[in-house]
Amino acid sequence: MAAERWPRDGEPGNPTGWLVTTARNRAIDQLRRRRLLAEKTELLAGDLATGPGPPEALMDDAAAVPDERLELIFACRHPALAAEAQVALPLRALCGLSTDEIALAFLVPPETMSKRLTRAKRKIRDAGIPFAVPPGHRLPDRLAAVLSVVYLSSNQGWGGGSVDLPAEAIHLGRALAALLPDEPEVLALLALMLLHDARRAARLRDGRIVTLDGQDRTLWDERQIDEGRALLRRAMARGRTGPYLLQAAIADLYLREPRDWRQIAALYGTFARLTGSPVVEMNRAVAVAEIDGPEAGLAVLDRLDLEHYRYFHSTRAELLHRAGRGDEAHRAFRRALALTRTEPERRFLAGRLAETAPRTP
Repeated sequence: MAAERWPRDGEPGNPTGWLVTTARNRAIDQLRRRRLLAEKTELLAGDLATGPGPPEALMDDAAAVPDERLELIFACRHPALAAEAQVALPLRALCGLSTDEIALAFLVPPETMSKRLTRAKRKIRDAGIPFAVPPGHRLPDRLAAVLSVVYLSSNQGWGGGSVDLPAEAIHLGRALAALLPDEPEVLALLALMLLHDARRAARLRDGRIVTLDGQDRTLWDERQIDEGRALLRRAMARGRTGPYLLQAAIADLYLREPRDWRQIAALYGTFARLTGSPVVEMNRAVAVAEIDGPEAGLAVLDRLDLEHYRYFHSTRAELLHRAGRGDEAHRAFRRALALTRTEPERRFLAGRLAETAPRTP
């Protein structure tokens, strides 16, 4: 911390006092986060312990999994539950995400997600589904949903809530990598999270989002970037391509200068074919716009049904602005602002809305 802060901000008047205070505050923050997450773990264990055994029955194979929260995430991945519920339940109970936030991640209305969560809990209770950590050789069978939980939780919490979800997600990612060191998607997910988190200190300025190209690169954590790239190389050496490997490769390319937009577009194309996700196609549109111009990117966006997704409207607004379609850009920024919940994003979009306001004669 001192090595990062003092060269940038100057050495404090009382260096020893600064170090002691900083260490104490970080220790308090860590204890607070651990306590909150431990409480959530106990609540989820109690909620799921509907069978005849005590809650400790959830931990039958505890030695196989090096983190208690990871144990419960694996336990939630029961094949009798719908795939979305296997991800949504631990996001709600362990990671503390609201129903609205989970709904946004799945691109469904909050009411729909609320009903799905209720149905899943009812099924657990009525069917007496046993929630136990599977034996070590069965862990890979439940891996996809576990990776989804860790990934989605890593995308939350940038606003500085009581629990640092991106940091906790990286902690879980490291536990997964220790548990399954030869799984390329585990390595790739950890690489992806490290590459994103490395830019944490540069993401905000005066309470507003700073876009990637506007960020101060001296604030990036080069050690995390190097670690992420090393993990990405290990994942690629396994010879299997999955969604997290593709995302990590794209994240790596975004950090490099000059940016290889054709390679980024190609990887997004592969990713879109693999997942069928309109959000992935939206991101490909940005790369297409960099290669062939904003109208080409808009042509890709116009084929997508993402009316309730705020990043769709902000992306479209930026391309409309670049294409010289100012009135349409202003309306698209207004729509994005109406859908945005976090204050840093609201400040950023409010600024863009003001910048694209029609000029009065």
